[in-house]
Amino acid sequence: MKYRIERSPEGDWIMADVWKRGSALLTDPLLNKGTAFTKEEREIFDLDAMLPYQPTDRAHQVRRAEEHLADRGDNPLEKYVAMTSLMDRNETLFYQVLAAHVEELLPIVYTPTVGTAAMGYSHLFRRGRGLWITPDHKGRIFEILGHARNEDVKLIVVTDNERILGLGDQGVGGMVIPIGKLALYTLGAGIHPAYTLPISLDVGTDNERLLSDDMYAGWRAPRLRGDEYYELVDEFVQAVMRRWPEALLQWEDFKKVNAFTLLDRYRQVLPSFNDDIQGTASVVVAAILAGCRATGTKLADQRVLLVGAGAAGVGIARHLHHEMEIAGVGGDDLYRAITLMDTGGLVSHDRGEMDVHKQELAWPEELTRRYGLHGASGIAEVIEAVQPTVLIGTTGQPGVFSEEIISGVAAHVARPLIMALSNPTSKTEAIPADVFRWSEGRALMATGSPFDPVEYEGRTLHVSQGNNVYVFPGIGMGAIVSGASQVTDPMLAAAATALADLVHEEDLAAGKLYPPLADLRSISRSIARAVALAACDSGVATKMKPEEVDDALDHEIWNLDYPVLRPI
Repeated sequence: MKYRIERSPEGDWIMADVWKRGSALLTDPLLNKGTAFTKEEREIFDLDAMLPYQPTDRAHQVRRAEEHLADRGDNPLEKYVAMTSLMDRNETLFYQVLAAHVEELLPIVYTPTVGTAAMGYSHLFRRGRGLWITPDHKGRIFEILGHARNEDVKLIVVTDNERILGLGDQGVGGMVIPIGKLALYTLGAGIHPAYTLPISLDVGTDNERLLSDDMYAGWRAPRLRGDEYYELVDEFVQAVMRRWPEALLQWEDFKKVNAFTLLDRYRQVLPSFNDDIQGTASVVVAAILAGCRATGTKLADQRVLLVGAGAAGVGIARHLHHEMEIAGVGGDDLYRAITLMDTGGLVSHDRGEMDVHKQELAWPEELTRRYGLHGASGIAEVIEAVQPTVLIGTTGQPGVFSEEIISGVAAHVARPLIMALSNPTSKTEAIPADVFRWSEGRALMATGSPFDPVEYEGRTLHVSQGNNVYVFPGIGMGAIVSGASQVTDPMLAAAATALADLVHEEDLAAGKLYPPLADLRSISRSIARAVALAACDSGVATKMKPEEVDDALDHEIWNLDYPVLRPI
């Protein structure tokens, strides 16, 4: 099967070569328009009498879907199921509804509700979407990729399900993450869903709750490890390169060691990036850059303490290291500017052996002794020594940022930036209302999940959501449209800078660190442009010159309208 999407001279979207008729057309979510099929289309495609008589325009279809969602009350999971069912029936209408209610529905179709869906996936399952690759497929993964719904794939999101949000190993249920992520690629950047493919590397699970559940739908075995695991992933990567040599691959929700190993092994082999490591870093750096504007300081003035040295924490530290060096920070000042802590305390060379991906960020032993931090394990003592201006949590440990921690940071800086980034809401390091109270209302605050504004001493204090959806759609579209042979650090830095530049002065004055999510389409377009230009500057763009970027984006971005169907 092949869906060919192209533009007409008038700019309309055409789904070329539609051979399906009747019920086959109505059950294809990419082609189905439901009651929006015109009378002429009903005659051409053998739909006469298969739908209610009166054709319905887009506005009325959206209103019907809104009424259906309203019937689900305040139950987020019920709304998630309703939206998923809509996607499975009429994919275009799904995106039209989502675009009309971005801020309301993003927490439904993605974090935090998607975490609940992952945990109950085997009991909620309705219809397959994407591909599940298991160890049973070893030796024939190229053939299995041919089962994708479209022969032409430009974007793949793949997970092995081991680190789903802050919930850990969710086995087969991890598939909700690639599906949700790709939906946001389409919503934000306009990448047509026909060109996207969610994949789960279902290599088993070590989650005893799932293995003991007789309803569990995944590969029922302990998680594949070691050489067998890496051999399967390598065959998968080679099969992707052979079948879709220009496709962009996003690694998603892999556990820390595998996440870094796979990113570093393949990032120069095929165009690929890890959103948990690199996308999160871009979003966080954007907030820090916006915070610098709000406080009238420079990046080189910041001292950042990162608590949590998993994929996200190390990714943020790596990106900051790159940006700080560009800003002219070096030597011991660079270590003090970026301090990393894990479950063992301060990440430093006096601790002996450590994970390879932490070594470049570890403090030298001489520096830890000079600051009295040799063997330091407590957050409070590190804060007292380093006096950070920015505190970032990626721990998955709720409440780890106590009153002592927040007040300790606030004692050394007029307007501290506190980022409690763990998802879902139940995993956040600190509740915004507490942070504002403990900092006497002076903190700038960002979280991983959405929180309502907080009233404090007659003021409304806003909580910014550090949502990766701000950047990954634009990164993906920029890489695709430029034909980038790899996703480079300058491309990721360009995404962060572009996002920070989109925050208006009045929003900064109100304590907001990101632009409104309701503007996601224009935000993604700006970031895609910046990323594509950076790809050209980096020498990895294979499809265009800088002056061609805008026209290429105009041609590639889907406007979320129903296609004009051309019968064959």
